[in-house]
Amino acid sequence: MRILLFGKNGQLGWELNRSLITLGELTVLDYPDVDFNQPQTLPEIVRAARPNVIVNAVAYTNVDKAESEPDVARRINADAVGEIAREAKNLGALLVHFSTDYVFDGAKGSSYVETDTPNPLSVYGKTKLAGEDAAAQAGKYLTFRTSWVYSNRVGGFVSKVLEWTKTQNKLRIVDDQIGSPTWSRMLAEVTGQLTARYGIDKTWLLERQGLYHLAGAGAVSRYEWVKEILRLMGREDVVVLPAKTIEFPTPAVRPLFSALDCSMFSARFGIGLPEWRTSAGFLMEEMAAPKQGS
Repeated sequence: MRILLFGKNGQLGWELNRSLITLGELTVLDYPDVDFNQPQTLPEIVRAARPNVIVNAVAYTNVDKAESEPDVARRINADAVGEIAREAKNLGALLVHFSTDYVFDGAKGSSYVETDTPNPLSVYGKTKLAGEDAAAQAGKYLTFRTSWVYSNRVGGFVSKVLEWTKTQNKLRIVDDQIGSPTWSRMLAEVTGQLTARYGIDKTWLLERQGLYHLAGAGAVSRYEWVKEILRLMGREDVVVLPAKTIEFPTPAVRPLFSALDCSMFSARFGIGLPEWRTSAGFLMEEMAAPKQGS
């Protein structure tokens, strides 16, 4: 099986590289080898790799900056996906694509299911929703909406929280944003399992193709999530105070309640998803463990 992975340097792409490498002939491309801001260059790149499976982990994810760069965000999050999807269809390849909880406006007040009507509030959310439509053009596709992806990579939310504690003993975190924190490794391992299954039984997987919610089970506020991160890292000396989103104005409007209900995914694929707190515990144990040779 030939697998083409777009993206290896981000939180998800780095883990996908590890999960997919044993499943076949893996080609991994990222900037500067490929420029998603130039979507017209992508079909030739896809054809050269002749993949059976394409996994796209590239996205424009700077939610606030997208408000001032809507054209760039659209080219990367939607137009580029469309180019890849059309070439995937020409090759008969499966496309695996990732979307976001930010396609919803948060007004529902409870966890979103796949049949809920999207209503994105930001340029980022709008371009990712357009990317979902583009991915479906592949014919054979899996699109996974996920939420609040985290890892131990520098620049991720967990790393930022721990960096803040180096200079601050008191943090103010919003308690009115609710989501489903999702460990990037869980996302990558599930993607690897389904890719492996596709190599063995294409019919089984294609009977289940489509759009799914795939995130850490449960819902939590950013305030409670930060408190749990600090508890797991033994940093309960840091005081965490609740705040409101309105106190931190940003260019992009974020949904206040964007947790995802993933029961359809688990039912269709027979894969149970760990509760967000369980995955966070595994990551924190890994971060706290002494490095080999130290």
